[in-house]
Amino acid sequence: MPSKFGVFTLGDAMVTFNPSTTGPLRLVPSFERKAGGAEFNFAIGCSRLGLRSKWLSRLGKDEFGRFIYNFARGEGIDMDNVSFVEGYPTSLNFKEIREDGSGKTFYYRHQSPILTLHPDEITEKMFENIDVIHITGVFLAIDPKNVEIAKRVLEIARHKDIPVSFDPNIRLKLWTIEEARAMYYELFPYVDILLTGLDEIRLITGDDSDEALADLASRFSIDQLVIKDGANGSKVYQYGVWYAKEAFPVTAVDTVGAGDGFDAGYIYGYLHGLALDERLEFANAVGAMVTTVSGDNEGLPYLEEVLSYIKKEAVIER
Repeated sequence: MPSKFGVFTLGDAMVTFNPSTTGPLRLVPSFERKAGGAEFNFAIGCSRLGLRSKWLSRLGKDEFGRFIYNFARGEGIDMDNVSFVEGYPTSLNFKEIREDGSGKTFYYRHQSPILTLHPDEITEKMFENIDVIHITGVFLAIDPKNVEIAKRVLEIARHKDIPVSFDPNIRLKLWTIEEARAMYYELFPYVDILLTGLDEIRLITGDDSDEALADLASRFSIDQLVIKDGANGSKVYQYGVWYAKEAFPVTAVDTVGAGDGFDAGYIYGYLHGLALDERLEFANAVGAMVTTVSGDNEGLPYLEEVLSYIKKEAVIER
């Protein structure tokens, strides 16, 4: 039975080449083809948790674009607003993974197909039966025009009273921190749920103290300011109170995609009315599970897997 809750996100997707061995990329002899991208991972994560997941994007009219399209359809994502474009190759990235699970990503996304998306293509019809809109800083950083697209989405969200979640997901290979910061501060007034890494919010505000973060939430009327801090757990600020939850202990093999998984888990908890500490616990579980599997989204769990992981009975309907 389809979920009563729907989420919408937009952004680029890429073919990800995962290394066959750990270590510096120059020494890796072969790669395995996968699909990835911040918003794409979020859409998959939501779908696997049983939410209706709608994704807006553009793909190159090439074999890699067809691979991503078919993969997304197989995950149950609504692809009505995804189309192929000529002359813009599907984006690629190559991952480097170190022995401790950390890594780097090398992007090849010049002339990304998402560049062909324009603000006037964003219509209110796209947001029918949508309960949360999720945007990330990756989409904003790809091209200045994308900021206008995001603003169009946010205008519709406000008009239709749809909550907005935002993950800065800073990519300093795509723009400077000064450019990113200026844009984030323009968007914050529209954001209901801010999902950010502790290191990211430190870059954005210059002060990651609880007092400074509480002031940020108050100044921009951000309903829930969620801080992701990896192995140190997570916390959320709402109505003058901080709530925290410890991380699940795991042996990480690949940390890529963990933040996207956390976002999907938190939004699931939000939509299903879980208490704030339960949302954090659920999101922490999803993020932890992602790190135990190599790949951008291979470790994103299904709902029953998360419930089993945190050893709780399902007390809510999908």
